[in-house]
Amino acid sequence: MTTTKVKKILLSSIFLLLLWFCIHTTTIVIDGFNDKIEKVDVAVVLGNKVDEDGTPAKRLQARLDKAVELYDEGYFPYIIVSGGTGKEGFDEAEVMKVYLVKQGIPEEVIIEDNQGYNSFMTAENSKTIMDELELHSVMVISQYFHITRTKLAFEKIGFDKADIYSAHADIVEVRDAYSIVREFPAYYKYLLFKNKN
Repeated sequence: MTTTKVKKILLSSIFLLLLWFCIHTTTIVIDGFNDKIEKVDVAVVLGNKVDEDGTPAKRLQARLDKAVELYDEGYFPYIIVSGGTGKEGFDEAEVMKVYLVKQGIPEEVIIEDNQGYNSFMTAENSKTIMDELELHSVMVISQYFHITRTKLAFEKIGFDKADIYSAHADIVEVRDAYSIVREFPAYYKYLLFKNKN
């Protein structure tokens, strides 16, 4: 094979990869902004950064505010707050619960998952909690760019696709560009390598 042919194949491969990247990212952004909202058994709010003063950072607060809005509108009777302990040293789930209670959500309807260190672990832990409580349908609440991968994680762990709903946090930031790019390999990691135990 000549050098020219090799270059053509390489350039064609790069072009196709970039094209697929553009199609994929456009799809996840559209999917993330198009909420699928119905009455469900429980909402799952995925964790994010806690500020050094122990309060939810803007992204996390936006997710929690969306949960408060939808809870007040009667879309679900329970909320699972899922997160790990970040580098700041705070238990995200605990911080999330405290915030929700301050917003008027009854403490008894909030369920903490403090082992949700990533989206897949959140799905696994939520499935365990929901099975114990005999709950079936779920609404995942996160940033718009994170919705598609989160729904995939819940499907991979054994949820019926018809029982998974979603709502995005009302926040858009410049840094979302980085997050959207990161979602491309992360999605295929979940698609190809993550499976129900």
